[in-house]
Parts: sequence; C-alpha cells; structure tokens
Amino acid sequence: MKTFYKYYSSSLLRACLYSHSHQTSLFLSIQYPFLFSRLKAKLTYYITHKKKIMCSKEVEIELPTFLRVYKDGTVERLSGTPYVPPCLEDPKTGVASKDITIREDPLIRARLHLPKLEPVNEQPEKLPILVYYHGGGFCIESAFSLFEHQYLTTLVAEAKILAVSVEYRLAPECPIPAIYDDCWEALQWVASHSVNCGAAVNEPWLADHGDFHRVFVGGDSAGANIAHNVLMRAGRNTILGGIKISGAYLTHPFFWGSEPIGSESKTDRDKGLAHVMWTFLYPTTDDGIDSPMINPFAAGAPSLAGLGCGRLLVSVAEKDRLRDRGLKYCKAVKESGFKGEVELVEVEGEDHAFHIVTHEKKSAQVLIKRLAAFLNKTC
Repeated sequence: MKTFYKYYSSSLLRACLYSHSHQTSLFLSIQYPFLFSRLKAKLTYYITHKKKIMCSKEVEIELPTFLRVYKDGTVERLSGTPYVPPCLEDPKTGVASKDITIREDPLIRARLHLPKLEPVNEQPEKLPILVYYHGGGFCIESAFSLFEHQYLTTLVAEAKILAVSVEYRLAPECPIPAIYDDCWEALQWVASHSVNCGAAVNEPWLADHGDFHRVFVGGDSAGANIAHNVLMRAGRNTILGGIKISGAYLTHPFFWGSEPIGSESKTDRDKGLAHVMWTFLYPTTDDGIDSPMINPFAAGAPSLAGLGCGRLLVSVAEKDRLRDRGLKYCKAVKESGFKGEVELVEVEGEDHAFHIVTHEKKSAQVLIKRLAAFLNKTC
C-alpha cells in the first residue's frame, strides 16, 4: 500500500503542479478522491518551493507561453497537460495501457495501448500496429499526458489497433534532429519484434498481438512533422525484418517556410509562432525556416515520392494557421510521383488539434472514426 500511495501521489502531484485549470482539478478529485485531499499540503509546499527557486534564477531566453531556459541550463515548461498513469482497463473503453522502456541511455520510453479483446480459438488476436508521435511543438506534452492518453484510448477502442505512443526527448534539451532519431529508433524497436530474437527483451503485447503486415505511423502537429521525417527515412533505409509501413496519417502537420502560401501573412513572417518556435528550438540549422525538415517544399528538399509508406492520409482544420501548408503538402505528394494512395480530410469550423484538446466533441469523434477507418482499410 505504501508503494501504491507513493507512485500515485507523485503522479498526481506532477499533474497538479503543471496544470492550473479547474477542469484538471475536478478530474483529479473525481478520479482519485482518496488521495486528492491528502495532497493539498504537499502541493502547496511544492508550488511555493518551485516559485522561490525559479524567482532566484536568471532567465537566458524564453519562448512565451511555452518554456523558459535559465542561465544555469535548466528548463521550465509553462504549458502542457498533466501526467496521467497507465490503466489496466479504462472504465469507459476497456482499453489497457502500460509504460515501457525502449532504450535506457539516452532514455526513450513509450505508452502501449491495447483494446479489449475476446479470445478466438485460444489464439492471440493479431492487430494493426500504430507507431504514434505526439504533438506539442517539439518542446511540450508527452505520451503520458492527459490529452494524448485520452485521445489514443479513444482511437484504439474505435480502430481496434495496438498503439505505441513514443515518449521521445524534447527540445531544447534535445536537438530536433535527435528527436527524429529517437522516433526512428522507436519504429525500429517495434519492427524488431517481427524477427526471432530481434528485440533484446520482447514486449509481450507486441509479440502476441502485433500484425507486422499492418504497421502504421501517425502523428499530430509536431508529431505529424516527425512522422513525415520518419517516413522519408523509411524510404531511404531498411526497417528491421524488412517491414513495410502500410500507411501513415498526418493531422495538422507542423510545416512552415519563408515564402507565404495561400492565406498566410505576407509580412512579419519572422514574428509568427511557427517561425519563432522553429528558430528558437533549432537555431543551428543552416537553412533556418527553410530546412527540408520543416519545409518539405524548399529548394533542394528531397522528393516526396520517397515517402516510405503505402498509403497516406493528411488532415487539416479550417481555422488552423497551418492549414494551407497541409493542403499544399497533400497536393505536392500527389504530384511527386508517389506510388501510394493519398487521401485528404478537411474539417470545417475547427482549429489546430481540436480532436485531441476536445476529443469528445462530435467533430472530433467524426475525425477519429475517419482515422480508424483508414487504419483498418485493407489494400
């Protein structure tokens, strides 16, 4: 009982500490009433102690509303939803989740989500595998955060897939190219389970339930940018076991560039959020905001025909400032000579990442069902 209390109280404390919303407090008090009241004194101490420490430090540079970097090298994150622990059985969907370690040093972790299964002839049911990369501008959020957990639980229940949500390292502590490396390594780790003795330690959910003929990659916002860069690498390099990526979805992909597209502002482009965030987090790139990693249409960028997947779905939202980039990306892939199938999903009246922030909303449920259909479609 002491171990149980220590684990969950620390989880709740982190959740409270990094969230200031009434909604989060209500959620925690309902979900964990037996612990919530006992945490108040501890929480007050931590918040007070944290403020004293941060006030005594000198800020080196700040990305407003996202993070501060102090002169001693520490980073304070100002945004993000709270941590939530995995669950053996989600009361609403029946989805099980657990956290695993992919690599110890540097650390890469993941949260696995498995739908409720009915035994068939005493044989483990094989499911499509989704390797998923969360959003958050490369610098906030987590595979273990409230919004991401709720979103993937909903998608996994709807699509009946096995999802591996990658907890990659964050910028600025980790350079953005290393984030891509983390996510590529996570994909290779998943694929290694298709090979006898491929993984150093087999993950039983993947070994028992993963269908390696149906492997997908997906991501939202910065996670969609990561998915794109992983797909470009998959087009050049071999995945362990000869695995082929059946399909990929990119929702509200984080792409940008120096030249305006569509309705994008033509003035003060260096002051826009996408430009500021990229140059803040990756100041050493030679091409700046026109690096092919963030601008796949830049001069000298590799051909999108090289995307290493069989099918591609791109989703955009009407009110999202990244919408026109997503539309151009979809069109550019179609015109590149890409041999796979390309689908575009446009959602009217919604903004960036609405299906994650408000996953129970009707429009979010419609999009999640659309993604589930894509993941279940057979070629």
